[in-house]
Amino acid sequence: MWMLYAIGSSFFAGITAILAKIGLRNVNSNLATALRTIVVLLFSWLMVFIVGSASEIKDISVKTFIFLILSGLSTGASWLCYFKALRLGDVNKVTPIDKSSTVLTMILALIFLGEKLTAVKIIGMVLIGTGTFLMIEKKKTDNSSADKRSGASLVYAMFSAVFAALTSIFGKIGIEDVESNLGTAIRTVVVLLMAWILVFAEKKQSEIRGIDKKSWLFLVLSGFTTGGSWLCYYKALQDGLASVVVPIDKLSIVVSIVFSYFVFKEKLTPKSFTGLVLIIAGTLIMLV
Repeated sequence: MWMLYAIGSSFFAGITAILAKIGLRNVNSNLATALRTIVVLLFSWLMVFIVGSASEIKDISVKTFIFLILSGLSTGASWLCYFKALRLGDVNKVTPIDKSSTVLTMILALIFLGEKLTAVKIIGMVLIGTGTFLMIEKKKTDNSSADKRSGASLVYAMFSAVFAALTSIFGKIGIEDVESNLGTAIRTVVVLLMAWILVFAEKKQSEIRGIDKKSWLFLVLSGFTTGGSWLCYYKALQDGLASVVVPIDKLSIVVSIVFSYFVFKEKLTPKSFTGLVLIIAGTLIMLV
């Protein structure tokens, strides 16, 4: 069952990138992240009360709370970087870099969780790493400001990948002794606080009045898909191996790129397509 949850997480995560990209067009990325997180928070706590795990919060150990908070902080940092990158760049450029966190997660899982790296997994990591490298193409235009935005989007995507890898490790440790929905809900509180602190620090809260109905719609929808992805992901992470759950989740890149082609008309170059094939091959190899 945990593999099915991981697949569900992958699908919802892939849709999230598309919905968020549309919602971000006329909204500050940090403000958009803060608003989306409200939806995720409501969604996650609703699930807590549905499964009846709210009363378990008093039984959570200090260690678990610490790692849930650390996971929330790294998630918040990853989100802020990821949606900033999406606002500045193309989905089919940003998503592959973000998903490269698979390789770093597996290395960290080896070091901190004791999950072994087999020869097959090492081959998969090499393929994913090579594929990601091939897909990192800085968008060249005749506009210098557009070139800078494209380059900045790649940097933000790289930071997103680093924080996403840390999230997986902290999350795995943090949900070992807590019901997965409750763990997700607690983490979301941390992300929400982090996002709004940054919004107020940048004094962007006044821009809420200027958000149009279309942006609101897609930001809310992306919040729901994020919530669905999270609930599936951490349920899978609780029951399964981080080194297997994470690669399945990262197959959301396929969903994102397919939808980006139809929605945004973003096309892959032969080099990028080769990179995508390698990433998919590397991910599938690690599931054998």
